[in-house]
Amino acid sequence: MASSRPVGASSEGTRKSMQANKGRDTKPELALRRAVHALGLRYRVSTRPLPAIRRTADLTFSRAKVAVFLDGCFWHGCPEHHTQSATNSEFWAEKVRRNRERDQETDRLLAEAGWSVIRIWEHEDPQVGAARVAQEVRSRR
Repeated sequence: MASSRPVGASSEGTRKSMQANKGRDTKPELALRRAVHALGLRYRVSTRPLPAIRRTADLTFSRAKVAVFLDGCFWHGCPEHHTQSATNSEFWAEKVRRNRERDQETDRLLAEAGWSVIRIWEHEDPQVGAARVAQEVRSRR
């Protein structure tokens, strides 16, 4: 039996807050892109590594087959920074659990297709993340 989920936001303030969340070009993403670009690497932004699979990587290096995902601490359940929502906590816990499952499935599907997946948490230093990306891209060329 499926659990009942709320149809809409728990309040008007929550609805407005959720609508304001950006799908791309967030501050951590822009910082990572600047750092990767400064290392001399060129990439595609917000593309599907495998067009048949509805998953979008934040940075894609097609020739090297490297997909980079910058994961938000709240949305993807960061072990260091994830916090439980005070309102509608069951809904949000289930949402994060499903996100993590989808992340694992995405990693598996891309690996099976010969791609290397790099996951970087939003709280990580962009320079450190960029160095990981550069090392992987250069090793696969």
